[in-house]
Amino acid sequence: MTTATRDLAGLTARLTELAPGLRVETGPGATGPYAYDASNYRVPPRAVVFPRSAEDVVAVVRACREAGVPVTARGGGTSMAGNAVGPGVVLDFSRYMNRILDIDVAARTARVEAGVVLDALRSATALHGLDFGPDPSSHSRCTLGGMIGNDACGNRSVRDGRTSGHVVALEIVTADGVRAVADHSGLHPVDPRDGALVARLEADLKRLVGDNLALLRTELGRVPRQVSGYQLHHLLPENGFNLARALVGTEGSCAVVTAATVRLVATAQASTLLTLGYDDVVAAAEDVPEILRFAPSAVEGMDEAIVATMRARRGPDSVTGLPEGRAWLYVELEGDDAASVNERATELLDALKAQGRLTGGRVVESPAERRSLWRVREDGAGLAARLVDGGESWPGWEDAAVAPENLAAYLRGFRELLATHDLTGVLYGHFGAGCVHVRIDFDMATDKGREVMRRFLTEAAALVVEHGGSLSGEHGDGRARSELLHVMYSHRMIAAFAAFKQTFDPDGLLNPGVIVHPAPLDADLALRELPLVDTTFGFPHDEDGFAGAVRRCVGVGRCRSDAGGVMCPSYRATGEENDSTRGRARMLQEMVRGEAVTDGWRSTEVRDALDLCLSCKACSSDCPVGVDMATYKAEFLHQHYKGRLRPRSHYSLGWLPKTSVLAGYAARPVNAMLRGPLGRLLARLGGVTTRRRIPAFASRRSLRKTLRAAKTPGPAKAVLFVDSFTRAFRPQVAGAASRVLADAGIPCTPRDGLCCGLTWVSTGQLDTARTIMARTVAALDDGDDRPVIVAEPSCAAALKRDVPELLGTEAARRVADRVHTFTGALTDLADQDWCPPALPGNVVLQTHCHEYATFKGRRPADLLRRLGVDGVDEAEGCCGLAGNFGFEAEHYDTSMAVAGLALKPRLDQLDGRPVVADGFSCATQIDHLAGDQGIRALHLAELLDPAADQPGETT
Repeated sequence: MTTATRDLAGLTARLTELAPGLRVETGPGATGPYAYDASNYRVPPRAVVFPRSAEDVVAVVRACREAGVPVTARGGGTSMAGNAVGPGVVLDFSRYMNRILDIDVAARTARVEAGVVLDALRSATALHGLDFGPDPSSHSRCTLGGMIGNDACGNRSVRDGRTSGHVVALEIVTADGVRAVADHSGLHPVDPRDGALVARLEADLKRLVGDNLALLRTELGRVPRQVSGYQLHHLLPENGFNLARALVGTEGSCAVVTAATVRLVATAQASTLLTLGYDDVVAAAEDVPEILRFAPSAVEGMDEAIVATMRARRGPDSVTGLPEGRAWLYVELEGDDAASVNERATELLDALKAQGRLTGGRVVESPAERRSLWRVREDGAGLAARLVDGGESWPGWEDAAVAPENLAAYLRGFRELLATHDLTGVLYGHFGAGCVHVRIDFDMATDKGREVMRRFLTEAAALVVEHGGSLSGEHGDGRARSELLHVMYSHRMIAAFAAFKQTFDPDGLLNPGVIVHPAPLDADLALRELPLVDTTFGFPHDEDGFAGAVRRCVGVGRCRSDAGGVMCPSYRATGEENDSTRGRARMLQEMVRGEAVTDGWRSTEVRDALDLCLSCKACSSDCPVGVDMATYKAEFLHQHYKGRLRPRSHYSLGWLPKTSVLAGYAARPVNAMLRGPLGRLLARLGGVTTRRRIPAFASRRSLRKTLRAAKTPGPAKAVLFVDSFTRAFRPQVAGAASRVLADAGIPCTPRDGLCCGLTWVSTGQLDTARTIMARTVAALDDGDDRPVIVAEPSCAAALKRDVPELLGTEAARRVADRVHTFTGALTDLADQDWCPPALPGNVVLQTHCHEYATFKGRRPADLLRRLGVDGVDEAEGCCGLAGNFGFEAEHYDTSMAVAGLALKPRLDQLDGRPVVADGFSCATQIDHLAGDQGIRALHLAELLDPAADQPGETT
């Protein structure tokens, strides 16, 4: 046992002694994801602790102080400056300390624990017509503790300013393990027995302020977004010695915040959004002072690279409502009534047109369009990280701020500086507050590239100071900028910062290397040159293959959101970082790196991290940087089990397309056997849960009958691909699809006996998958260029994406280009005057995740609404079955937990509405959840079948 191992074992034992039941995680499988946040840095911790109470935090701080081990507090882990990583113990507040303790409507305050996600607080306060003002773009996963640590602002900071302006009191644990409350009048002990210690600390702080009055008055609080350093001016006599505000923005380096009382604001009664186009970001910045005269709540800017990437990743319809231009501003106006807001909007547009810089401008009326536009801006950090041309960009100088009237001049100088160093930056941010976010194509993997980055950052710091600005406007200094604080502040102020930290943290154990005694800005960089990894998938969109693919994750953490989109179902079910797309990507990065995870593809830690991934592919669409964890998992399973015995379910479920053909020849006796004791025994032997009914196999006779009926007279315009699931379990869908397509003017020729290879992909049997795929491609690429329509969305997605990426041939790409889902065919190929049969006014819809992720802009909900179904209640999220996942015995509980997030609540409140689910997995899960109530999911083809007397009837 090494000394480090003994020390860690001793610390863990001491923690268990001081706080029985405290969850402490060690080892690379647990700590790997916590070595990163959303910054450029990698700092592996010794342990990760998940406190449940302030008393737990006290125990951790005291044990770490005894052992001389640093402590870093962490919320959502979305810091772009390296504030949320540390070499000692990381405290993850988001897992358990996430309770809203009180909402005082009359006083307009809320008391929350540090791990409360901002959106959770906003949802709770919205019931009372109240909101928390600061709203960072990461609002769906950032925590209040993290916002307090950075002094976060957000999109509406023009109106609401910084977090510090909304903090009433902070409940903290000091470096010596004392609980106290910091508020507008100082520091107060929670336990009266600590009164003397707290009084001494407060007296030392007042002495520090008294010795530096002129310094604090002249160097701090000069511009609205001056977040860099410590905000000691809040301790001045004229500011009432507001210690709560002074501790905001200290990045966990002075005390550990466990809870906070925050001030709430009233929700606006009316609002409108204007989108303004410009030739470039400088021209947009020139108009900001004029815009501010109209008292907007938000003025946000971005350049064309972000918009182009969004459209490429999620389809051209993902960004609508922008006027002509190469850079844009979003301007939000709020007021007490719509009429006055609209009048101001008109006046503002007229004023800006008179300025002569606009290339276009409009008021966005549609709420759906507004949501779409805000999502583009909110995903800016991720979208800018991996652009449509494949280029990578990084933070480091992503948060500088100047006074709004100086913004245009600063941006001119900044673009010149980029050009001088042959760098490219993607710009976006809070233009109305003078705060610009930018991601830059630094080369941090080479010595030369790191030298360029250091020179650039040093000169950029001088440039922003020259324009009277701040190195950081809301992200904090962290490891990225703390070393440069001397450029912005005098030596005396740097010494005052050090004295402030020394007063709180004499041993320097709280988030060391940040603000005071900073680590070099180019130390602990995560990026480095790595050897190419030999893989079966080609990863054609990533320059460095698999290593470049997993490097797509830059930590922005959208996968940790509880709502919006589909990603990430397993995280939503478990709440564990390691079960998020980000957590898994970080473990794969650790595997490629080969330091903490040393056994490569054979790693059990990586296998375990991937275990609860449902392979839903939602991340490939929802993740701003396009992480495709389903593909990474398939590659890993292929390599991990190469030459070794696999899990039993890989054989029983992975080879289902083959065994189902055999079952079809004796469907009746096979189904009877599977329903009895022998079936349960076979399920257990095959690693399949016995808590689900095995779907009944269709007979070959019924399949032949259906396919004969599916043939339509006259020349066929398309090929109807009869996939393995449709063939084996629901051939009636092929018949209904054929009739609907013919009715819509797309007569088809059914094609049976082919397979997309999906089940072998999802179980990581890629050699077999390639063989199956090659056979299918050879059969389909026979000179026929007709569309290939696939009723099963998951098989359509495999043909569209997995086949060309796994085979890498021109023939595979030609076939993929012809593939349509059933929805896509009706959207793109149907006769203009096609009129379907009468449809119900309301349906519940479960969209297959693979269809959601792969076929952008061709989703069943949009088609149903276009066909006249006004009430489409979509269960936004994964059904939980996800092919083989929910049938595997060890995954049943997670599968059901995922189903409980969106699908089951809708089935529980069905009220007679039809349920539409094109995916066989989705339909099977619905049958499991509600089949005993007589509820059966319909394929869209069955709903639209012209031969049915009622929706869903089959002929």
